[in-house]
Amino acid sequence: MSSAGETSEKKAHPMKLVVLADLNVDPPEFDEDDINPFNPSPPLPSRLTISESSQEKLPLLVKESSDVVDGEARRLNKMGKCRSRSGKDDHLDCGVDAEGDQHSQGTPSSREEKVSSLKTAVLDYEKAAEILLRSDEEIDRPELLSLVQMHHAQCLLLESLGDCASDKELEPEELEEILSKLKESVLSDIRQVPVWNTLGIMLLKSGRLESAVSVMSSLLALAPHNLDCLANLGLAHLQSGNVEAASKCFQELILKDQGHPSALVNYATILLCQYGSAVAGAGASAGEAGAESDSAAAINVAKECLLAAVKADPKAAHTWANLANAYDISGDYRSSGKCLEKAAKLEPNCMSTRYSIAIHRIKDAERSQNPTEQISLAGNEMASILREADPLLIDPPIAWAGLAMVHQAQHEIAAAFESEQKELMEVEEHAICSLKQAIGEDPDDAVHWHQLGLHSLRTQQFKMSQKYLKAAVSRFRECSYAWSNLGISLQLADEPSQAEEAFKRALILASSQQAHAIFSNLGNLYRQEKQYDRAKAMFTKALKLQPGYAPAYNNLGLVFVVQGLLDEAKFCFDKALEADPLLDAAKSNMVKVLALSKICKSFPSSIMQE
Repeated sequence: MSSAGETSEKKAHPMKLVVLADLNVDPPEFDEDDINPFNPSPPLPSRLTISESSQEKLPLLVKESSDVVDGEARRLNKMGKCRSRSGKDDHLDCGVDAEGDQHSQGTPSSREEKVSSLKTAVLDYEKAAEILLRSDEEIDRPELLSLVQMHHAQCLLLESLGDCASDKELEPEELEEILSKLKESVLSDIRQVPVWNTLGIMLLKSGRLESAVSVMSSLLALAPHNLDCLANLGLAHLQSGNVEAASKCFQELILKDQGHPSALVNYATILLCQYGSAVAGAGASAGEAGAESDSAAAINVAKECLLAAVKADPKAAHTWANLANAYDISGDYRSSGKCLEKAAKLEPNCMSTRYSIAIHRIKDAERSQNPTEQISLAGNEMASILREADPLLIDPPIAWAGLAMVHQAQHEIAAAFESEQKELMEVEEHAICSLKQAIGEDPDDAVHWHQLGLHSLRTQQFKMSQKYLKAAVSRFRECSYAWSNLGISLQLADEPSQAEEAFKRALILASSQQAHAIFSNLGNLYRQEKQYDRAKAMFTKALKLQPGYAPAYNNLGLVFVVQGLLDEAKFCFDKALEADPLLDAAKSNMVKVLALSKICKSFPSSIMQE
């Protein structure tokens, strides 16, 4: 995301997305919902790019660069990383200045040189101010003097706060004094706004988010037309987890400057983060008659913002990467691939773009009839990221999880093509090894435990999957997806009471955008236990929350079949196919129920007796 004047980025705690598994358990004569309930989600949704140089950190990046008005426009590239907000509160830390005040990286000598340069600059500005204060008419230049004093003040700020790596917030008395001086300074000379804007950026970069919000809010009240301050305030709100306030800042910024690339990218990024995981995919139609959901509409707005940003700055690789993500979420994989190619040409060594390309190739392989080449290229790309990238500039657990995704896809493809058992075992071992390596890099990260649990679930190692899924929920007890998938594992292991408890726990934690799939899973459990009325109630709730949800219609149809209500069953299978024409289970069940209807008409009494 863009920080005015200095592209400031930060680790964000990931929206780590996981997959809701939908399950049907063998009805006597009908196919279960054959959507693979256990497909592991990527360790992170394809990431959003937020920074020109941060993309070496994660698959999803966000751009943070705008201009600080300090007398002359300048851009300082920042690095950061985006993490999901799975078990922790979502926030973005600002990375330190890669050019001048980066304290966490680099050799001691390089840091000393930077400090020395600042001190030299301070002395030079003092000398310049001294000269400009002379009474000589040829030397006395008030405008230039003001500019020199402004730069002098900024250098003093950099020098005083630059060595402090602490993220401790300012004391109330200290903050009050700063705000008082800010007001006095700006009211006496509006040209002092950039100095205080610099202070806000430095507080932002050092992790003092509350202090940064206070300073920039006060400054914006005094200088409401300062776009840099507005952009930085939006970043401060975003990094502190106040997405709504951040959205308002970026919206206002776009209204004031419709061609502001960083504001367009940042606002689009927020929309992708908020709605990207909620867009209905195959088998999960969002509404009747193809009506566009709020989520799909938000993704379209994000695409429009990113297209405008690309038009304004066609050489910004991070914008192309974000646009690729928007196309991918909306199902336009061809356009997504083209955008990734463009991003890779602009920044061929950007690790995050290479990661996204590898993920895209995995998806291509899963859709292809001849997947070998694509999956091989994806594996080589993921391995090269681990081999070539600076560990300080990437997130190793994410990189290992990406390699595990390749191995998992290889395993699925090998199983689908009925490969030899030896090959299957070898690929599965590689997947487990990569997932365990990701866990080893960050043992407290629930997402990687969840992925390992899903892999064991998919390979029907139910006891093992329960072990890993329980490890996931112990680290992130508020993750509804993990509880739901634990319920599925317990159900398959023939432990219905524990499975029901897990599903109910998932429902308590689920958002309105997640609950429909969990209701469908719970309905499957009741159907398996022959509690048909309760099963119908769960499927009905799922369809109320998500009209057109194909798996729920298919499963409800199976209940009607068991109850002998064939017309109702045909209606449900038809609705399932209307929502998802590629749902093979619904196709198969429709064929069978039509055949059964003919038999019933020919031999009604015997069929009813059965």
